[in-house]
Amino acid sequence: MKAVRVHAYGQQPSIDDVEEPTINGPLDVLVEIGAAGLCRTDLHVVEGQWAAIQDPTLPYTLGHENAGWVREVGSAVTNVAPGDAVILHPLVTCGLCGACRIGQDSHCDNASFPGLNVNGGMADLLLTNARAVVKLQPNLQPADVAALADAGLTAYHAVRKSLDLLTPGTHAVVIGAGGLGHIGVQVLAALTSATITVIDRSSEARELAGSIGADHTLDANQTDDQILTQVRDITDGGAHVTFDFVGEHGTPTTGVAMLRNRGSYYTIGYGGEVKIPTIELISREINVVGNLVGTYHDLVELMTLTAQGRVTLHTRTYPLDAALDAFHDLESGTLVGRGILVPKNAS
Repeated sequence: MKAVRVHAYGQQPSIDDVEEPTINGPLDVLVEIGAAGLCRTDLHVVEGQWAAIQDPTLPYTLGHENAGWVREVGSAVTNVAPGDAVILHPLVTCGLCGACRIGQDSHCDNASFPGLNVNGGMADLLLTNARAVVKLQPNLQPADVAALADAGLTAYHAVRKSLDLLTPGTHAVVIGAGGLGHIGVQVLAALTSATITVIDRSSEARELAGSIGADHTLDANQTDDQILTQVRDITDGGAHVTFDFVGEHGTPTTGVAMLRNRGSYYTIGYGGEVKIPTIELISREINVVGNLVGTYHDLVELMTLTAQGRVTLHTRTYPLDAALDAFHDLESGTLVGRGILVPKNAS
């Protein structure tokens, strides 16, 4: 089968012919990939940023945003059957550790992470387990939802954590309305009554944000002082919550600066640094909140919103054989929404 593989960090991946995975254990699920999302994390993986954290054995297959159809299941699998359309939680978890027991399975002590430390879904087939698969409702297709497995799930998780802070009359600011942020805007509009302001460099992304729930949009191609002045005017003094879907190139600094006292900076994107004098943390009582991928239950809730039509992915589809073109478009910033890789045999 075909697979998009990393052979060495700092070098572009290649499209290889590899052996098909097979069922080995009673809870295994073999999935025919219908679509695999392309994420900025994939760029960071290729750069080697995750090497020390995940330490995969090279070469291996990329792809952590996956959906498709069940081909085969292990003897103990009861929640899905061959032919079912499914989306896959990014982590393959154990169900037995303390984190799993309390529903925080995204922090499973024994998890594997397809696409980051074991073979992922930018391929014709992916081996996962019964704890990772969410059966799709009949009105959803794998290509329509694949990128929600991580981008959507991460955005949903961050917004879900902030609900107590975003009561009526509050202001949320979203930095970056691209592949991750445009989902966050929709989730904010679906779950809160906060006024939503979006900041992005791309006029296309701002236009999209305005059509899916943003009340205000600001051009990021201004000075920081100009942006901060406009945000403070719109929010009457500062944001209650800032969601930073970029997390680098200076956005952590401006994201914190636009908060009102007792505001919260939620970082979802990464690559930069948050530097705040401790006296500012104390005197303003501001919070810095990290956000990893969401839980299995978060993904179930997100699929419900999606089936209801309240969250929609804006995507550009590439055949799996054109994966390197998709990587280039994402890295160059010409890709609006999410890139989706579709294997030739997907139907």
